[in-house]
Amino acid sequence: MMRTDIPTDPLMLLSFVNTKLRDQYASLEALCDDLQLDKHALQQRLAEVGFEYDAGQNRFW
Repeated sequence: MMRTDIPTDPLMLLSFVNTKLRDQYASLEALCDDLQLDKHALQQRLAEVGFEYDAGQNRFW
């Protein structure tokens, strides 16, 4: 489901994803397509610790 080279700690994962979204990707879909991540699994993992994706700001918060 999640790649092994992506952080598993939720706060590290949040930082990793938000940095990628800010610096390299215009959307969560583009990030997931390029990094071959399951978008729903990623959203669920971050939702488990209280974060959700805001498409308007292109970040999890």
